[in-house]
Amino acid sequence: MLRSFARTFASCGIFLLFPWFPEAQAQSFSVGTATAAPGRKSTGYLEVPAGIDAATNIPVIVINGEKHGPVLALVSGAHGTEYTSIIAIEKLINLLDPSQIVGTVVLVPLVNIQSFEQKVPHVNPIDNKSMNRFYPGKADGTQTERASFLITKQVVDRCDYLIDYHGGDLDESLRPYAYWAPTGKETQDGISKEMVLAFGLDHIIIWRDRPTDLGATRYLDNTSTARGKPSIVVEAGYAGVVEPDDVALLVDGTLSTMRALKMLSGDPRHIENPVWLRQSCGCLVRRPWSVVPLCKAWYLCARGNENRLCHRLFRQGHTRSPRSRLRCHLAHQRSPVPQERRQHCRYRDHCRPRPVDLI
Repeated sequence: MLRSFARTFASCGIFLLFPWFPEAQAQSFSVGTATAAPGRKSTGYLEVPAGIDAATNIPVIVINGEKHGPVLALVSGAHGTEYTSIIAIEKLINLLDPSQIVGTVVLVPLVNIQSFEQKVPHVNPIDNKSMNRFYPGKADGTQTERASFLITKQVVDRCDYLIDYHGGDLDESLRPYAYWAPTGKETQDGISKEMVLAFGLDHIIIWRDRPTDLGATRYLDNTSTARGKPSIVVEAGYAGVVEPDDVALLVDGTLSTMRALKMLSGDPRHIENPVWLRQSCGCLVRRPWSVVPLCKAWYLCARGNENRLCHRLFRQGHTRSPRSRLRCHLAHQRSPVPQERRQHCRYRDHCRPRPVDLI
C-alpha cells in the first residue's frame, strides 16, 4: 500500500513539473537557413527571392545559449559603407560563447550587400532606396522592400529586444551617440531606457514623434518598437574610417546591454551622466554649393560663430549658428545617391543639450 502510494505520488509530481520543464530548456532556433541547437552557433542566409529585380542573400548568424531565455537581435549594415558597425558585429560573432549565454542572439552583420560590394553610400544600388526607410517592407516590392519584409518576419517578429547599429557613412562625420525612442508605455520604455544607458554612449538623442502605423513604420528599430519590443539605435564611426576605439564602444556596449538583460553574467556598465538631446534640426544647401565644416562633429559652436564654409566655383560664403549648437553629425552627400538627393549637401546638427529628468 505504501509502495503504491509512493509510485502514485511520484507520478503526480512528474506530471505537475512536466509543463515547466520545456521552459527551463533551450530549444533549437532557426532564422532563415541558420538553425542552432542549444549551446551552438549556426550561420546561414535570409534568402530574399527574385521579384521585379534580382534576388539577394543576407548573412545571418544564430547563437543559441544552453539555457532558455530572451531573443536579442543585433542588426547592422543597412548602409553597407558604415564599416565600424559591421566590423563590431563580426567581432561579436566570434566573442559570444553560447555556453555563457542565457537565451538566443540573432546577428545580421550586413543587410546591404550591394552597397558594401560597390562602395555606394546611403542606398541599395539595385533600386536606389535606403535599406532603413522602407519597413516593414513588401513581399512584392523592390529588392530593398522585399529584404525589409523578410527581416521583419524572420528577425523582428522573432526577437524580444533589438539593437540597430549605424555610423558615419563615406561622406559623414559624427561622434558616437545613441537614439532612445520613448513610446509612452511605461514597461517598454523602462527596458529600452535601461538598454541605452547600459550600452554606455555618452550622448543620447530622444527620438519622439515616430510613425505608429504598423504598416508604415519606416525604420528598423521603430518597426520593433511599434510591435512592443524594446529597441535602441547606436552609432559610431565616420567617413569610411574604422577606429579601434569606435569598434570597442559598440562591442563593449553590446556586452554591457546583454548583462543588463540578464543574458550574460556580470554587472552592466551604465553611463552615469549622459547628455540628453531633446531636439534636432537640419538644413540643406542646394546645388551647386558644397559644404566644408569649420568645426568637428562633436564641438559646441556658440551663437554667431561661423560653422560652415559654403563653396562654389570662384565663390564662397559663410553661415553662422543661429544659436549655440552641439554638432553630432556632419554630412556631405555626393553621387551616387537617389536623383532627388543628388548634387546637394546636407548638414544636420542637434540643439544644445539640456539635462532633463526622464524618470
